[in-house]
Amino acid sequence: MLVVGRNGAGKTNLLESLHVATQGFSPRTRADSQLVRFGEPAGRVIVRGHRGGVPLEAEVTLSLREGKRARLNGARLRAAEQLRSEIATLVFTPDRLAVVKGAPAARRAYFDRVLGRLAPARAPLPAEYGAALAQRNAALRGVAGGWSSRESLAPWTARVAELGAELVAERQKTVATLAPGFAAAAAELGLADARLLYAAESPTAEQLESRLARDLERGSTGLGPHLDDILIAAGERDLRSFGSQGEQRLAVLSLLLGEAELIAERRGIPPLLLLDDVLSELDSGRREVLAGRIAGRGQTVITATSPEALPAAADLVVEVLPGEARAV
Repeated sequence: MLVVGRNGAGKTNLLESLHVATQGFSPRTRADSQLVRFGEPAGRVIVRGHRGGVPLEAEVTLSLREGKRARLNGARLRAAEQLRSEIATLVFTPDRLAVVKGAPAARRAYFDRVLGRLAPARAPLPAEYGAALAQRNAALRGVAGGWSSRESLAPWTARVAELGAELVAERQKTVATLAPGFAAAAAELGLADARLLYAAESPTAEQLESRLARDLERGSTGLGPHLDDILIAAGERDLRSFGSQGEQRLAVLSLLLGEAELIAERRGIPPLLLLDDVLSELDSGRREVLAGRIAGRGQTVITATSPEALPAAADLVVEVLPGEARAV
């Protein structure tokens, strides 16, 4: 589906609403109050379609007073974010360039989300590690402040080491699994020798103990996967520091296309792709490559300012006007 309209007409809002309805949260903000129209007490997004030939309906209600509620095929979910484990949606927006050019935390968060989508059973692992890390850091501050003993620190040191080793192993597996598809998509788009590298070592309790004095002084844990980085490169060039914005854009798009193929292979159903303003900085050749990549591979929603931006016939063209969207 191609969504067209002038800048500021609301094309991104339409994609955002699809993401909210299928994932339970916005790719733009975690403040749900920003998703409700000014002056209104609540908002609701409902999407209906088919998945593998089976009817599917997802509904998310955003209320300023009662919080967020979600339903899937009529059944109430405990949390709206549960939709992520049921429906696969991948989104490209211009601010996603932070995955390549941003701080290491942005890359860690991105690849941890990929981990969860490719291995749903392991999706809670990053949060579990983060919770154990927070407990150890609190214990460190307690020991440094004199209101807690070093004995209280030992269990959390062991837990951080255990979960940290698991997280490193899962990230390594995720990066290794994604790397071939990423490189192939990047090569088609003209980004040669693209590669991913996660060169991290699993933390051990002994290593954590050996730097205890420094951690006590800082009040935080200075070793573990919460400090790691993932290299996104073209040849020997780290694209964060030595890539143009165009190359960074191609890298993010290649990550998404590579993951989309993996999800389709593993789940048997391709993900929903939401591509916002992806065509504006691609030349005609790369637009044709992208059009060929997404053709016949599940549902894709692309925004553009005009129908001519996509060098292929869209199955559906929707024009967005202020406050209105209509098929044309």
